[in-house]
Amino acid sequence: MFGEKAFGAVLLGLRQQRRLTREELAEASGVSVRAIGDMERGRSRVPQRRTVVALADGLGLADAEREALLASVRAARPTRSVVVAGTVVPPRSVGDFTGREPELALLREAAGRAPADGKAAVWVVSGPPGCGKTTLALKAAADLREKFPDGCFVVDLHGVDGPVDTGEATLRLLKALGVPDRRLAHEDPQGRAGLLRALLGGRRCLVVLDNARDEEQVRTLLPTGGRGLVLITSRRSLTGLPDVHRLALSEMTQDEAVALLRRILGEERAEAEAEAVGRVAELCGRLPLALRVAANWLTVRSGWTVDRLVRRLADEERRLGALAAGDVRVEPAFELSYRQLTAQAAHMLRLLSLVPGPDMTAAYGAALTGTGVPQAEDVMEELVEAGLLQATFTGRYQLHDLLRLFARTRLSGEEEPGEREAADERLRVWLLETAVVAGRWYQPTYGAAPSSGQGLAAPESAEQARAWLRNEAPAWLAALRDAARRNDHTRVVETAHAMEWFCDLWVHWGHWPEVFGLAVEAAAALDDPYMRAFHLNCHSWALTTCEQRYREAIERADEALEHARRAQDPHQQASALILAASAHQQLGDARSVADKAFSAVELSEDADLHEVWPQAVRLYGTALRLLGHAEEALAQHQRVADFLDAADCPLSGLVADVFRAHTYQVLGLDYAALGRWREAVDHHRRAQAQSRRIGMPHREAEQLLDLGEALIQLGETTEARSCLRQVLAFGDAALDKESKAAQRLLDTLPAT
Repeated sequence: MFGEKAFGAVLLGLRQQRRLTREELAEASGVSVRAIGDMERGRSRVPQRRTVVALADGLGLADAEREALLASVRAARPTRSVVVAGTVVPPRSVGDFTGREPELALLREAAGRAPADGKAAVWVVSGPPGCGKTTLALKAAADLREKFPDGCFVVDLHGVDGPVDTGEATLRLLKALGVPDRRLAHEDPQGRAGLLRALLGGRRCLVVLDNARDEEQVRTLLPTGGRGLVLITSRRSLTGLPDVHRLALSEMTQDEAVALLRRILGEERAEAEAEAVGRVAELCGRLPLALRVAANWLTVRSGWTVDRLVRRLADEERRLGALAAGDVRVEPAFELSYRQLTAQAAHMLRLLSLVPGPDMTAAYGAALTGTGVPQAEDVMEELVEAGLLQATFTGRYQLHDLLRLFARTRLSGEEEPGEREAADERLRVWLLETAVVAGRWYQPTYGAAPSSGQGLAAPESAEQARAWLRNEAPAWLAALRDAARRNDHTRVVETAHAMEWFCDLWVHWGHWPEVFGLAVEAAAALDDPYMRAFHLNCHSWALTTCEQRYREAIERADEALEHARRAQDPHQQASALILAASAHQQLGDARSVADKAFSAVELSEDADLHEVWPQAVRLYGTALRLLGHAEEALAQHQRVADFLDAADCPLSGLVADVFRAHTYQVLGLDYAALGRWREAVDHHRRAQAQSRRIGMPHREAEQLLDLGEALIQLGETTEARSCLRQVLAFGDAALDKESKAAQRLLDTLPAT
């Protein structure tokens, strides 16, 4: 609507269209005349969202104009460039300061470096309530005092509890700098501001502007040049201030949090209950204010054990209330910031407490509120500005554990039950529908996105689908569990069904037995014989591949075969036979493998099941090799290779790629059994390259092990050693048996 115009030009145009003076807009919006002038002149290029909302209300903007005004602010919003670091607790004195070495080192470096452009060094230290902003600034001021011979000054601006007027702060600084009252009496506010800038620019001073409310409160307090250093602490990131450095604080590391608790409690008491001390740090979310309150509880109540406090804090409903010691409490610190939010942002914060994962994207906010992603992102950025939500370099957002509890309390108290349930349902449906769309990218025939996708972007490529399924796994798994608890059987089986092929690309996730186990229960409740067979088969795969529970896997596959026969579905019948054969192979029962695999071959050939036949023949050939018939095995596996290489092969995409990797691997093993080691090496190399291209690390580890063994037989120990070390480098992505086998082989090789 407004093209590429800057925010100030857009605001000026809207005000003039409505024939409002700045004074009239100020009265209607509650934004000061001076602030409006600064925005229109471009001096304030990125105002806070709550200011823009107030201006939109004052202008009486319709939805389209309001969105366009917000969009002009988004376009001007700078890319975050912050130093993310750990956090220390704000003590009553700097004497018990703990941690923060990287941050202090950064500020020491800034203090010792003369600005190349002549501008004063200004640092904004921002972060959520209770994260140690003031403590860091005071500690830095104490450490750096000697570097600033013209003075070190601290002004508490009381940004969240009755902000100090900028003029009053200017007067305080001028008096601290030695300006006599008689001189001050002859200067108007603008003159005093100019005098302050001149004095700070000409002296080497360190100024701490603590607890700033917003950009307007500090803008006129900043020098334009000189060799001084200004540290601004604020719950907001003050993105409207140009030419400043930023240091964003979050919670402590676990080691720092424990160190702080040990320092307050005393080494002897902390050492006696070391595990409980670590648990207190976790339950406090490693937030400095919470840690100090918890430690004070224990120092006052010397008869308490640390474990008793752990039990008190473990109750989520009581935790925030328990984190209070005298007049120092955690919850009111959050409340001060919460009360300054717009209604939209407060509503968003409450709903974000429903997100089940550790972090989120703007799409979560959009799903919860039933809005578009850009609108949700705007509101979530207001929460970032307020220090109530953290933004990461990856474009995701994090809600601190204690803030989540605070938001959940407000959710219960301020939202109608119906709205809470509706938001929860919107989020659950979006997560599971998107999981289905993402999973289908890996199925032979990709299904269209559900029509009820709420307008939120679904993955548009296999790469995006894989990234989404892995990044959002904690959330969509929690949504699947919730759907199962609510007896939403259809959604459970649909979600699990979509994972049929993707699961083989992420074998070591650790939750596939649970996913397919929930689907087995849901399919049983629906009494759908096909779905029961399908999900029992998937569960059998998961038990064999992920947990090595082979006998249970055979039982599941046998159950699947019964239901597949009831459904008269030859595909699931053959799949059940193949999965049972796979488990028998792991148990070393080659005869059972041969019998079941051969039956699967016959079924798949009779029904023309192209997706099943290669697997059945591969297993049958493997059984023949295990029974001592390597030539016959080679012939069977070559049939599969010829089928996949044929110009008219009905299989393509991921399915064909996976089958090729498997086929190259078994051909290599056949050649090895025949002592034809060069051909074995060639096929193992092809198998490993194919698995790497697809992204199947567990298969690649197997194939590197096979390749290493074949190379040893050829005497090519240097390359063999490299292959075996690569197996070990896979770590958890390789099975223990492969890692142990690789290590045993390495131990047999001569030292280099």
